[in-house]
Amino acid sequence: MNLLAFFTTPCELRESLKQQRARLYRIAYSWCHDAALAEDLTQDTLTRALKHADQLRETDRFDPWLFTILANRWRDHLRSQRPHEDIEDLLDILPDDRDSPERADERGEIVDLVRAAVARLTLGQREVLTLVDLEECSYAEVSAILAIPIGTVMSRLCRARHQLREDLISLHEPRRTARDTLRRVK
Repeated sequence: MNLLAFFTTPCELRESLKQQRARLYRIAYSWCHDAALAEDLTQDTLTRALKHADQLRETDRFDPWLFTILANRWRDHLRSQRPHEDIEDLLDILPDDRDSPERADERGEIVDLVRAAVARLTLGQREVLTLVDLEECSYAEVSAILAIPIGTVMSRLCRARHQLREDLISLHEPRRTARDTLRRVK
């Protein structure tokens, strides 16, 4: 079956893939935190999808099918690399022209804190959290995409949200210095 058969014109196919490219890139970037790698994973996913378009049986499963290909490409990359936990600095957030520089800076700091907290999650938790909360996939879709049971999806999501909440709350608690502690002892 040709992928073009799902779309009435090549322009519609191009437009659909362009829309999916942005979503695939967002997911890939949230998993790997590397713009170049996310771009490579996205390109490889789209290439494989076009090459293996005959494997898609149901048109309503187009999105989960693409996400499954992306998840498999990500796993292949992880297998080929020795896993590491170091995360490079995230790209700066471009401020909105309507916002003041102060508000844009505050928002950028918050976004950086949230991204760093998400990056500290385990890989499995990060994958599930981004698919459910960012891309609004159902538990069943995430289960199929990552090839894990729905119960595992729910438990990883629960643990990820709890850990994220704890990390973000701990950032807002005032930190005690040695000087503060000494004053209290006296």
